[in-house]
Amino acid sequence: MEEYIASGTLEFYVYGLLSEQENIEVNEMAKKHKEVASEILAIEKAVINLSYAVSPHLSAENFEKIRQKLIEKHNGVVQLEPKRGTSQYIGWAAAVVFMLGFAYQYVKHNEAAEQVKGTTAQRSKFEAMLADAQKRNTEHENALAIVRDTLNTPVKLAGQAAAPQAYATVYVNKVSKDVYVDVSGLPKAPEGKAYQVWALKLDPFTPTSIGVIDDQTLRSGMFKLDSNAGVQAFGITLEPAGGSKAPTLDQLYTLGKV
Repeated sequence: MEEYIASGTLEFYVYGLLSEQENIEVNEMAKKHKEVASEILAIEKAVINLSYAVSPHLSAENFEKIRQKLIEKHNGVVQLEPKRGTSQYIGWAAAVVFMLGFAYQYVKHNEAAEQVKGTTAQRSKFEAMLADAQKRNTEHENALAIVRDTLNTPVKLAGQAAAPQAYATVYVNKVSKDVYVDVSGLPKAPEGKAYQVWALKLDPFTPTSIGVIDDQTLRSGMFKLDSNAGVQAFGITLEPAGGSKAPTLDQLYTLGKV
């Protein structure tokens, strides 16, 4: 009888892997031999306990089905407490249940990894947007401080023939002589071009470059220029990227006298 119990037939019987004839034979053996019936019940309890412990989420539905089936089979409640003497089934049942649990954990791990990846990308995007917003806010605050400073004298630069709708404002500090220009009224420079600001002396006409404004600076609105003593006017021309040694007068966008 011990050899029959150790053969593995009862384990296959519990999992429903035997043929109809083999199931009949096991049932007959269980009726005739109490130790066989007890062994079958022990295996069923061990498998249920192990299924619930190793993979509770994956096997919840199957666990309940098995539990109900065993209750009906034995006309009573199947206790789920571990039973001494069932350790010989652990290796056999764990191979099946652990694979199910591992597959479940693998899928969940991949899902979690994808969620973390997506969350990280969203967070990085949000942080970049926040940093950009903070930068723009700082730029706007600095520009507002320049406009409000009573020591800064504004010089209006009107649009010229090359761009009648363009405009700009230069601010010259009476004390520090610092020079700033608000270029928010200039259109986006064409590819490969940049705006260049000139400090002008009119008699004789002497242009001095005091700053080249790239597209990034143009978006920020306010730009600090080099100081130039004795300036009588300011002009802004469209030049090749990097600036020119002398202004391209037919590309004069704005001009204003101090």
